[in-house]
Amino acid sequence: MPVSLRPFRLLCFLLAGLCALALPTHAHADEVLVAVAANFTAPMQKIAAAFEKDTGHKVVTSFGSSGKFYAQIKNGAPFELLLAADEETPAKLLADNAAIAGSAFCYAVGKLVLWSSQPGLVDGQGEVLKRGNFSYIALANPKLAPYGSAGLQVMQALGVYEQLQPKVVTAENIAQAQQFVSSGNAQLGFVALSQVLKNGKIEGSVWRVPANLHRPIRQDAVILNRGKGKPAVLALAQYLKSAPATAIIQSFGYELP
Repeated sequence: MPVSLRPFRLLCFLLAGLCALALPTHAHADEVLVAVAANFTAPMQKIAAAFEKDTGHKVVTSFGSSGKFYAQIKNGAPFELLLAADEETPAKLLADNAAIAGSAFCYAVGKLVLWSSQPGLVDGQGEVLKRGNFSYIALANPKLAPYGSAGLQVMQALGVYEQLQPKVVTAENIAQAQQFVSSGNAQLGFVALSQVLKNGKIEGSVWRVPANLHRPIRQDAVILNRGKGKPAVLALAQYLKSAPATAIIQSFGYELP
């Protein structure tokens, strides 16, 4: 080797070593494509940020109704993990061989509320439904959204659905139902507690619906076929059961399974 090249080779070696030291500690960081029920938007945003910080994996989220996600997944949408608003949708995907057997688990139990952005409109016992002194009530599509289905069950259990049906404004999902109420297009609506709970407080007026008026809202997650064997997907599924994640889930008013 010519003497003149030795310092150059040595410099390249040192630079390569420095570059290696500068690499992120998460050498095998990957990306997870997750479909998330709209009611779980706020908690998932916090969980995703904590997960990315702790593992280096990146979480790419899409929020919407469980029913629409089912159709999209069946039509080839590239999701790897589903966080549904019910237990039926993951079960159907498993039955359709579109998800990994044995991978489903309950990550949260949802709480339904009747909410208005107007203080004093909704009373603590839900009597406003019987009085009917409002123009419109927002409800997520019961055929696609479990919280919408639960709201329908509540009105039926109270015997007020027939009289209120002309006032029902059907939203595509629960996020849109909340938007209808927030904008004033509907005076009140059935939404998830997590959507209206801000730092432990609720603006406006609310009735926390008793659980015995509707079927339990058990929210299941399931690993989809596209996520099979992917470490980042498995890591996120496990992270949802961890202490940091469950603390976030409970802070938004959900119960743990």
